[in-house]
Amino acid sequence: MVEIRPFRALRPTPENAAQVASVPYDVIDTEEARELAAGNPDSFLHVIRPEIDLPADVDVHDDRVYAKARENFDAFRERGTLVREETPCVYLYRQIMGDHAQTGIVATYSVEDYDQDRILKHEKTRPDKEADRTRHVVTLGAQAGPVFLGFRSDARIQELMHEACEADPLFDFTAPDGIQHTVWRVEGASQFVEAFGAVKALYVADGHHRSASASNVRRQRREAGTLTADDPSNHFLAVAFPMDQLKILPYNRLITDLGGRSPEAFLRELRGVLPCEKVDSGECGRGEARMYLSGQWYRIPLEPQADDAVSQLTVQVLAERILAPMLGIENQRTDPRISFVGGIRGTKALSDAVDADKAKLAFSLPAVTPDELFAVADANRTMPPKSTWFEPKLRSGLLTYEIEVPK
Repeated sequence: MVEIRPFRALRPTPENAAQVASVPYDVIDTEEARELAAGNPDSFLHVIRPEIDLPADVDVHDDRVYAKARENFDAFRERGTLVREETPCVYLYRQIMGDHAQTGIVATYSVEDYDQDRILKHEKTRPDKEADRTRHVVTLGAQAGPVFLGFRSDARIQELMHEACEADPLFDFTAPDGIQHTVWRVEGASQFVEAFGAVKALYVADGHHRSASASNVRRQRREAGTLTADDPSNHFLAVAFPMDQLKILPYNRLITDLGGRSPEAFLRELRGVLPCEKVDSGECGRGEARMYLSGQWYRIPLEPQADDAVSQLTVQVLAERILAPMLGIENQRTDPRISFVGGIRGTKALSDAVDADKAKLAFSLPAVTPDELFAVADANRTMPPKSTWFEPKLRSGLLTYEIEVPK
């Protein structure tokens, strides 16, 4: 019931794949990107974070940044850093991080399926970030970073994936962070196309702004009267992983203001509402949060107050029981007193921030499960901001989808 298509990827050669592949644009800032790309002219960061090649005082949304992205992208093609496949293919992309492995299907997925909610979402998007990604796609004439999708495991698709992974890989390298990346090319991918025709729904796991930008580009072409049935903008680049392979880490919270209270007063008030006991670490289980305050971790049980999909999330219970009523944080998207720390950084990053007086309070949360994520999306609901942190991250630059192919 969902549509996928093979595509003629723009990709590095096997010899330079490790040099080209980069972390996604949205998990690092400009200075981190500049450091990662230093001494490596083939890093795809020159395309997705092109401000690294401009003076430091240039705003990331300046016209020169988008122009530099296109200039660098064209240079990658002209010097052979990226080459275009001769025939349309789908790909298998495996990542191994420690003892966790996940393998997904790289193809182009239907924007119509996205617009008609056969590809379901669980987050709201920010207009400024949508506009940035849309402009980047239009300027490049290509989708430079894949969307991370999930689907309920399917026996036929798993069988096809297993068979495809028995061949020799196109790429196989270990990145500096220790994560192994292996890509197989599958020509004549009609069996995958047919198998996905039986999948009822896909779910955006990570990449809500990238998928929204693909929808925006297609809509712009429709409104301009240039959209055709075979227009490449009818599809977008994504990697779909079986649900049972998804690894979701917590997304934790730092709070900079206790509402004028002292730490002792806040703790007394909290204990008047919820049990709060001292513990030795910030690692928490289901149905609870861990709080770090004045050099001490505390365990706080947080039982759901209702049985709908969103109310079952511990991150939502935290918002309803503590953040809003006690700290006045009603909107986590816009309130400057709250910031978010991906679970990949561990709970020590939380205690270090509070100990260094960069925050007054920290909350460690349990990870949202794939079942919880899918339940929220199925109910056409959205999660609280920054609820899920997916690891490992998909590398950009390995496979790029051109929506305007140079002649």
